[in-house]
Amino acid sequence: MLTLTENATLVIKSITGVEGAPEGAGVRISQENPADPALAVTTTEAPRPGDQVVEEAGARVFLEQNAANALDDKILDAAVDDKGGVEFLLVPQPGAGRENGAAPTP
Repeated sequence: MLTLTENATLVIKSITGVEGAPEGAGVRISQENPADPALAVTTTEAPRPGDQVVEEAGARVFLEQNAANALDDKILDAAVDDKGGVEFLLVPQPGAGRENGAAPTP
C-alpha cells in the first residue's frame, strides 16, 4: 500500500486544510489508462466510490483503482518550491519488487 513521508503529510494537510474546506477533504490520485504512467492529482472533498483511502497523521489520499495498483509499492513525498508550487515525488518502498525478502542477485 502507498505510504506517505512526513513532508507529504504536511503538504497534503496544508493544501486540504484551508479555511472553509470540508472535514475529511484530501488529495485524489487517478490514472486514466493503466498502460499510461501519467497520474492526475487533484484536491477533493471526499473519496469516490471504489477509491482506496490512505490516511496518515491527518493527511488523506484517495487512490482511484488503477492508481492504487500502480502505487502499491511506492512512497509519496512532497516539497514546496520558492513560489509555493507543490511537487510530488514517488519512490519505491525499500525491498519493493523482491519476493520473500530475498536480496537482489548481482
